[in-house]
Amino acid sequence: MLLPMRRLASSPSLPAVYPHISPARRSLGLRRQHGRGAPARRTSATPVVCCSGSLPVASQSSQSTMTGANPVTVAGTERSSEWSGDAIRRRFLDFYAARGHKILPSSSLVPDDPTVFLTIAGMLQFKPIFLGKEPRRVPCATTSQKCIRTNDIENVGRTSRHQTFFEMLGNFSFGDYFKKDAIKWAWELTTKEYGLPPERLWISVFEDDDEAFSIWLNEVGVPKERIKRMGEDDNFWTSGATGPCGPCSEMYYDFHPERGSLNADLNDDSRFIEFYNLVFMQYNKNDDGSLEPLKQKNIDTGMGLERMARILQNVPNNYETDLIFPIMEKAASMALVSYSKADNAMRTNLKVIGDHMRAVVYLISDGVIPSNIGRGYVVRRLIRRVVRTGRLIGMRGDGHENSEGAFLPSLAETVISLSSEIDPDVESRRKSILGELQREELRFVQTLGRGEKLLDELLDEALGSAGDIGDKPCLSGKDVFLLYDTYGFPIEITAEIASERGVTIDMKGFDIEMENQRKQSQAAHNVIKLSVGNETEIIKSIPDTEFLGYESLFATAVVKGILINGNPVENVSEGTDVEILLDRTPFYAESGGQVGDNGFLYVYGEEGGKQNAVIEIKDVQKSLGNIFVHKGTIKQGSVEVGKKIDAAVDGKLRQGAKAHHTATHLLQSALKSVIGSETSQAGSLVAFDRLRFDFSFHRPLTEKELLEIESLVNQWISDATHLETNVMALQDAKNAGATAMFGEKYGEQVRVVEVPGVSMELCGGTHVSNTAEIRGFKIISEQGIASGVRRIEAVAGDAFVEYVCSRDNYMRHLCSSLKVKAEDVNSRVETIVEELRTARNEASSLRSKIAVLKAASLASKAVLVEPHNVRILVENMGDVDADGLKSAAEHLVGTLQDPAAVILGSSPGDGKVSLVAAFSPGVVKLGVQAGKFVGGIAKLCGGGGGGKPNFAQAGGRKPENLPDALEKARAEIVAALSSKAS
Repeated sequence: MLLPMRRLASSPSLPAVYPHISPARRSLGLRRQHGRGAPARRTSATPVVCCSGSLPVASQSSQSTMTGANPVTVAGTERSSEWSGDAIRRRFLDFYAARGHKILPSSSLVPDDPTVFLTIAGMLQFKPIFLGKEPRRVPCATTSQKCIRTNDIENVGRTSRHQTFFEMLGNFSFGDYFKKDAIKWAWELTTKEYGLPPERLWISVFEDDDEAFSIWLNEVGVPKERIKRMGEDDNFWTSGATGPCGPCSEMYYDFHPERGSLNADLNDDSRFIEFYNLVFMQYNKNDDGSLEPLKQKNIDTGMGLERMARILQNVPNNYETDLIFPIMEKAASMALVSYSKADNAMRTNLKVIGDHMRAVVYLISDGVIPSNIGRGYVVRRLIRRVVRTGRLIGMRGDGHENSEGAFLPSLAETVISLSSEIDPDVESRRKSILGELQREELRFVQTLGRGEKLLDELLDEALGSAGDIGDKPCLSGKDVFLLYDTYGFPIEITAEIASERGVTIDMKGFDIEMENQRKQSQAAHNVIKLSVGNETEIIKSIPDTEFLGYESLFATAVVKGILINGNPVENVSEGTDVEILLDRTPFYAESGGQVGDNGFLYVYGEEGGKQNAVIEIKDVQKSLGNIFVHKGTIKQGSVEVGKKIDAAVDGKLRQGAKAHHTATHLLQSALKSVIGSETSQAGSLVAFDRLRFDFSFHRPLTEKELLEIESLVNQWISDATHLETNVMALQDAKNAGATAMFGEKYGEQVRVVEVPGVSMELCGGTHVSNTAEIRGFKIISEQGIASGVRRIEAVAGDAFVEYVCSRDNYMRHLCSSLKVKAEDVNSRVETIVEELRTARNEASSLRSKIAVLKAASLASKAVLVEPHNVRILVENMGDVDADGLKSAAEHLVGTLQDPAAVILGSSPGDGKVSLVAAFSPGVVKLGVQAGKFVGGIAKLCGGGGGGKPNFAQAGGRKPENLPDALEKARAEIVAALSSKAS
């Protein structure tokens, strides 16, 4: 991406008090300078756009590729006002609701499906239904789904349609209607409701789908020449090697109907845009590649909201729709530029900002906190691209007269103002979103400074290594990519700063690193896998498990299925690990953070006779919709499908889970009360013996806050409040103020667990009936587990009593050892620690004095090196520690007088090596630096190090190599100083 260096250099929004700083460094706020920089040249890959929106003749073809058919539309020009993005979304949903579809809310950008990284399609929330793993709740549905795709991130802003965040409008049929209705409704919606001219619409169908071709031609009336048969790559949807699949049909809008139908290419982005995709899920692909018809045929469609807005609002690209353009306008105003007068490169930067800001706001709202792993890294990468791009175009300050503040929160305010129809929850999370963005931006600005330092070091190394072998200095592709990906340095900035120092960059190597990352991102984040295996066959004959565990820990049930390694069997004998499926159970299956119950299954003979088998259950999981899988081992006898069993849950362990689950609810309420309601749950574990609660917060909790949280929870426990449990409609629960538990999936009817006056949450877990049953609550630890995410571990119930008793035991032993009372332990320990610190300092001081005395006897061993008469001393100091070695070197370099170079080594024990280099000012002026010199010597001892030009320390783990390393040091320092001309 070419960045507007020349324009930036003279921007009035950039600091004018550093005229000696190069444009590249100044554009990122960097303040080191090595020589003068040349202005960047525009390349042929960057077409020039005139301020009026018209194009120079030489640039017309390239601009056509960028924006499609329409002329460039900028702020102030006429825009279709009838069709706002919100109106398009509402018309779509209302259209299908009027045809029997249930309007369902968008699911989170963090999917329930563990095989998918982020929500990338509207159909994802219906995947279990398409697979037959869950029963359909409604025959057909319609949604507007938030989606994130990052596989084409480098194309964002450079084409008219690539985005990371977008909305997918969809209508779905679960065995209700099929191809004919889907096609007719899509045409009616497009031409009647949205009013698109029929003569501008083109259709693609799978090459063998004669049925779809016939419907479009004979029943809808699309002319034959505007229906294109296309191959499997374009028009046959498949989720993978096996599973549900089928042909699809796509609708395209024609920006240039005057070009006619002869040789028309639907993949020509300058003429066509695909805006509606209809997938006819009618086959199952087997392992051998053969297709068999599905008994239940489904419809899965997707209409890109931003694409339809582009068409209806008559703008040249998705970014200039009212869904994104207000964010771009805000960025332009903060950069003191005008979008309408901006060149193509500036517009590209503003588009990147507009797109990425939507993505990060909705991701953070859905609980994804910036970090260096997983989804958090996606957010961090997008945020850094916005900060980097914003600083390049001259954005500084928070837009509220604070020039050192962060600008992301101001941009996010605009995103949030546009969010009410997309996700109403975003507004309620405003404070936490803005706070997270501000912290992340300010952290990244500091990272840019560290990156600048690293760049200078890499340039020094490149110049040094090139001088040794006579090659032209060059930065490796890996180093350039490291600066780009980790430290936020655009390739253009790195190239210009390197050029100022006379260093080239390895663009080929950089491109390889970029391509590797792109492939990894695409492979990991953008595939939805559907597969139909043995479990789908099992589900056909097994109904959902009836859960009885809220009322009882015992139940009689029937064995409906037995699995070994996922495969069904009819019977199994002693010693085998099995998975048992029952028609009803008192065992709780792991969900909502609570672990599955433990216990036993007992199989008896006919009419309650002698016990035939005992199965020990160690875990229970939900699978195949709502079927409970009891995992355990046959301890005695054998069991077979169809047998009656008695199921018994371990009551003591269940009570531990109940106490910890209710305590978790109380903990969340206490956290919101003490540190603020904007904190939100980011994960949890409810075990038999402990609880773990992850929450979003930007700093460690203080001791005072932790004590206040503990006190609140224990107060609520001692209040002996009876819990209330009710089942109600999901919307009613939300209206009542119920909090949703992290990672839980809800149906239309939900279970609400309330501690009156304290907590109300949607929760399917098991709980105590009265808070007094919890007995007590104690926080064991509080720590950070990721950027912006904290974790509290705590105990309650019997585990609380055991923890307090064990701690009391430790205190008794400590009091006995120290011979003090419990209340005096702290002061006694502090006294011991201070005495130890004093003793260590005295010992260290003595060792340094001994080292200096030992060094004094070495001064006479210094040798004189011509032509500058430098006194050189390289010696092994035996077992002197690092501090003593430092003192000795400083003493010697002062004793020998300037110019002098002292290099000392020692082996202080434990397989360690210490090295130190001290150079006087006269040696440094000759161009020999201690920091660079000692690092190379340390590598021979299996270590490394560095420091300042006049003094540096290093270490290693190979003391046996120390003599050779010192000999190499002696030879190299003599050679380096001898070669310097006088």
